[in-house]
Amino acid sequence: MSMTDVSELTLAEKASLTSGASFWETKAVPRVGVPAIVMTDGPHGLRKQAGSADHLGLNASVPATCFPPAVGLGSSWDAELAERVGRALGVESAIEDVAVILGPGINIKRSPLCGRNFEYFSEDPIVSGVMGAALVTGIQSQGVGASLKHFAANNQETDRLRVSSDVDPRPLREIYLRAFQRVIEDASPWTVMCSYNRINGVYASEDPWLLTDVLRGEWGYDGLVVSDWGAVNVRVAGVAAGLDLEMPTSNGRTDAELVAAVENGSLSQEALDLVAARVLDLGRKAGERPAQAGPLDVEAHHALAREAAGRSIVLLENTGGLLPLSREGSIAVVGEFAAKPRYQGAGSSQINPTRLDDALTAIQAEVGEAETVNYAQGFSIDGSGDESALREEAVAAAGAADVVVLFLGVPAAEESEGFDREHIDLPEAQLELVDAVVAANPNVVVVLSNGGAVAIPFAGTVPAILEGWLLGQAGGSATADVLFGVVNPSGKLTETIPLRLEDTPAYGSFPGEHGHVRYGEGLLVGYRWYDEKSLEVAYPFGHGLSYTTFSYGEPTVEVLDDGNVRVTVPVTNTGSVAGREVVQVYTTLPGSSVQRPPRELKGFAVLALEPGETAVAETVLRRSELAYWDVRVDAWIVEGGEYGIEVGASSRDIRTRTSVTIEGDDVELPLSLNSSIEEVLAHPVAGPLLREALAGNELDPQMRALLGNFPVGRLDGMPLPRAEMERVIETALARMADGD
Repeated sequence: MSMTDVSELTLAEKASLTSGASFWETKAVPRVGVPAIVMTDGPHGLRKQAGSADHLGLNASVPATCFPPAVGLGSSWDAELAERVGRALGVESAIEDVAVILGPGINIKRSPLCGRNFEYFSEDPIVSGVMGAALVTGIQSQGVGASLKHFAANNQETDRLRVSSDVDPRPLREIYLRAFQRVIEDASPWTVMCSYNRINGVYASEDPWLLTDVLRGEWGYDGLVVSDWGAVNVRVAGVAAGLDLEMPTSNGRTDAELVAAVENGSLSQEALDLVAARVLDLGRKAGERPAQAGPLDVEAHHALAREAAGRSIVLLENTGGLLPLSREGSIAVVGEFAAKPRYQGAGSSQINPTRLDDALTAIQAEVGEAETVNYAQGFSIDGSGDESALREEAVAAAGAADVVVLFLGVPAAEESEGFDREHIDLPEAQLELVDAVVAANPNVVVVLSNGGAVAIPFAGTVPAILEGWLLGQAGGSATADVLFGVVNPSGKLTETIPLRLEDTPAYGSFPGEHGHVRYGEGLLVGYRWYDEKSLEVAYPFGHGLSYTTFSYGEPTVEVLDDGNVRVTVPVTNTGSVAGREVVQVYTTLPGSSVQRPPRELKGFAVLALEPGETAVAETVLRRSELAYWDVRVDAWIVEGGEYGIEVGASSRDIRTRTSVTIEGDDVELPLSLNSSIEEVLAHPVAGPLLREALAGNELDPQMRALLGNFPVGRLDGMPLPRAEMERVIETALARMADGD
């Protein structure tokens, strides 16, 4: 399309571009040839509604491939796979002439209770950033825009349109913004979606610090910021802050507000021009994509969904090598989820799948003799059945079989966009069923279907457990692939599975009260909390077993010319079948001057190895991601020192260690009479001046320890008279101003 310049538009036309024409479409300006574009929900499948539109998915959407939601796909830790899924999402969007698909979501899993955790990748920002960037890259390779969401600190559904996420600067930067920064810098999404909530009291949709200072000024973002649907509070304030596009339509109300604000001088013409120009630029990008008529290769995309689902499954337990299952003998399949899969979350991301595999049919097909597979419902998902009778039927089936595959999970009614969970327990009827089935037959494999972490009280009782999360439309077949060893499980947990809700970091401060939620755990989110507190967990972050085994050799570490750190380690498949290993690299810094958790993930690599094969896992740790946010100077600072490098199969399965010395950044603190004695002595300009003024009469170590934190202006005569100390500070400031 030809590029329309904002100067060609009238004031009313500029204002009109900054809000939607309908639920999913932007406004056209026919006079100058500006077309409308379509945006629609994602992020794990296209949800383009047919007919009248609504945000909650009450009306049908066109058939599309439902890939594993982020809770599943994230467990693959595989950026290449995520990029291929992104390309498929881009193809399907292009066929439907969708300009922007609303995803991925990369918010941090602060609490397992968040009702939308199924749409997010991890409790860790590095995993979230890597996987999010891969999806964006894949989507946009097809000429379709991604929308990175929800920016930012949107970590709960309770009161989500108004609640203030009250977060200190370090955790806000190091945990909640870090993944967004990585995706922005690595993948340049066409759009960023601002969240509903407030951040430290300010609505995200009208926060100039967030949308302009950080996003554009610090990170260099040049795309468009769109509101979450209904997130606009005061539209004029939003435009001034850097919110470009309000969705959905306001039926002209906010357009008129913008025109009036420019005319009365409360909003500058330049601010409106800027956001209108970004909307025009988004339209230009969308118009450059060649038409893609299709048809959609349904089977190929279903096969990709099956591959992704198989990689998403995490083998939590496999005591005695019960898995993979033999095709000989009899199998009891128990649990309604086997026949009626729970494969996606509820809310705006609900996909109308092109087809849907169930595990029961897939298991029967894998065995080849349906009569050797006996199915018992076991429980009713909606709680409407005779639980006692269903349990008795399941026990009979279990007792007559060689092995039991027991499908358990969280009913969809308990997990959805719009509300948070109240607990992390499976339904009582399911837990009672586990006990009864195990008593009848100890050879039990549990397969879980859940969008957020659940307590697993039977972990020590059941020999094999598969965490299936939500696996998309091909999850049933993928589950059978893993059960029978067609696919060797390689998923790893991207969130800790706790023993109890009471152990979780945000317990007691989630979801807040009276419009505020205090992020009281600070930096100690997820595994950082459990490690710092030495708490036992059911399964740690990064955990996941395989049908083979892997050994790790000695790591080597090299600081590169750009300051990044390359870590390499040889890994050998020491088992008898091919497998994939996610090699995780954590860093530590003993004796740090600031709070740090015992270890933090800084990189990872995925290796596919044949039996007996050795390959080198290489991970580059970014110097920028070794930095902490220094609140004294409001800047990223890399602290110098000897960093521990820990390489392992989970956060609590460290296989090998080494260390590397990293040169730190100079920190020049603001200098005044309120600076402490230690700060003045450490200052590169003021320090020598103070030592010269002391003329060798420095404080002895005991006195320095006692007075070192005192502001120099409050200790007249210790170590110098006030007037002399003022001269030291004034001279230092003057030399700094002169560039000395």
